Amino acid sequence: MSSEPVVEMRGVDVVRGETFLLRGIDWTVEADQRWVVLGPNGAGKTTLLQLAAAHMHPTRGTVALLGETLGAVDVFELRPRIGLTSAALAQRIQAAERTGDVVLSAGYAIVGRGRERYDVDDLTRAAWLLQQWGVAPMAHRPFGTLSEGERKRVQIARALMTDPELLLLDEPGAGLDLGGREDLVTRLADLARLFSAPAQVLVTHHVEEIPPGYTHALLLRGGQVVAHGPVDGVLTPDALSQTFGLALQVQRADGRWTARRAA
Repeated sequence: MSSEPVVEMRGVDVVRGETFLLRGIDWTVEADQRWVVLGPNGAGKTTLLQLAAAHMHPTRGTVALLGETLGAVDVFELRPRIGLTSAALAQRIQAAERTGDVVLSAGYAIVGRGRERYDVDDLTRAAWLLQQWGVAPMAHRPFGTLSEGERKRVQIARALMTDPELLLLDEPGAGLDLGGREDLVTRLADLARLFSAPAQVLVTHHVEEIPPGYTHALLLRGGQVVAHGPVDGVLTPDALSQTFGLALQVQRADGRWTARRAA
């Protein structure tokens, strides 16, 4: 991996009309870090991830991804180096698409298998990822027949297909029941601990979804950074209360976080 930061944002604003979606963002992600981005609805979390995925350019400021500056690089060459899961991508997957092909087709940066050819290495990697994420038995089933938890894990396997240097996870726990969430958090914790795994950024509303092994946190409110840095110093009652506009108690046990309204 490069010694350069995986993500480096300096003075970043994103403005639509007269509305600031992000304002004055300074943020650096190193290759060995695992970040969680927390904030209420409308905080700018998804916009931040779109910048990090090279799907959006800043209105002002600079965004460098994997050593390349947005605006001075072909994003179509950059994007295969970045794995992304999001609700928008999930909506593009046809219900009838074979689950194994959902993962395999990421090698061509397409959704849905056509006439493209795949070699043994591609097929082997897809099979290994399906196994790693617990969905190998569903490889021949239509994607639409999978449970929500299985679909989320297939999407992560797809995001890892190109062996990316950066993995971006936009609310992977959304819509999951308790069992599905806990299975996903456990698997993400295992991935976080792998030395060979890519840098990771996970967006969520809930501290309960933060996998053990995540090293850093960024708190957003109204498009601005409330706090960022090593997770233990950021996920404090004061910082989280300011982020969510409500007095909160925060606890950590066995590597897992919980938050509830302060008495």
